[in-house]
Amino acid sequence: MRVVSLLPSATEICFALGVEPVGVSSACDYPPAAESIPAVERSRIDEAADSADINAQVAAAEENGGVYEIDTDLLADLDPDLAITQGICDVCAVDEVQVATVVDDLGLETDILTTDPHSLADLYEDVRRIGRATDTEPAATERVSAWNDRIAAIRNRSQAIDPEPTVAVLDWMDPVMGAGHWIPELVEIAGGEYPLAEPGDRSRPHEWREIREIDPDVLIAAPCGYSMEETLANRDELTDRPGWDELTAVQESRVYAFDGDHYVNRPGPRLIETAEYLAGVLHPEEFPRPPGDVATALD
Repeated sequence: MRVVSLLPSATEICFALGVEPVGVSSACDYPPAAESIPAVERSRIDEAADSADINAQVAAAEENGGVYEIDTDLLADLDPDLAITQGICDVCAVDEVQVATVVDDLGLETDILTTDPHSLADLYEDVRRIGRATDTEPAATERVSAWNDRIAAIRNRSQAIDPEPTVAVLDWMDPVMGAGHWIPELVEIAGGEYPLAEPGDRSRPHEWREIREIDPDVLIAAPCGYSMEETLANRDELTDRPGWDELTAVQESRVYAFDGDHYVNRPGPRLIETAEYLAGVLHPEEFPRPPGDVATALD
């Protein structure tokens, strides 16, 4: 089966099921083999800019044809049986409407599978759906069972720990965005309280005063699409804000930069590892600390 995956999380799911796509998105970089697969779209955003500039570019692009441009010639040449896209965020990846329009215009006989995950249960169901669509359902069932076991082990261990720290995870820094979707659930699994959102809520902007009022015990900066190094390079977007030094997380040296691109914003198989890494940050005396290329102190 010829599969085109238009978002990184779906590409990771495909590889986990033993399916190698014939085309991917420009952001698909894991596993490493994905980087050698042709990209059928490109972003119109200059990702070298700072957070505020990127935010402005996104707003402008949305008013002028969208953030992403599909390579119609390449898509036609690949002639996929299945295209996997998403409906969760038209900024994070090309959306289902754009894909369906291009497929229709090209006259391709391509099935479109749309993911829209907001929780671990949604991720598991997406894996099963992709398994059914690619004739790899037994592998999908096996993967989901193994992931459930790992999550249960984390939860069982973390629930015995008291007290639970309050946690804020930011998936953008200027403006400040509180991470939603699967993050409240993962924080709870890891043994923390998450006052910024309920499980399944969408990520949304917050006034900085809201973060100060919450005054989290642990603050994690994990901007969408940023590596940990990029987050550290832009740390002043947080550290220069009024009242930064007064935050409990800052005073207790519990502020961290996470590789948001790979471990926070991407609803794929590695969310299971994310739960383990969050547990290591929230309860370092009980869980292994995450690797240095995943999380580090944001001084």
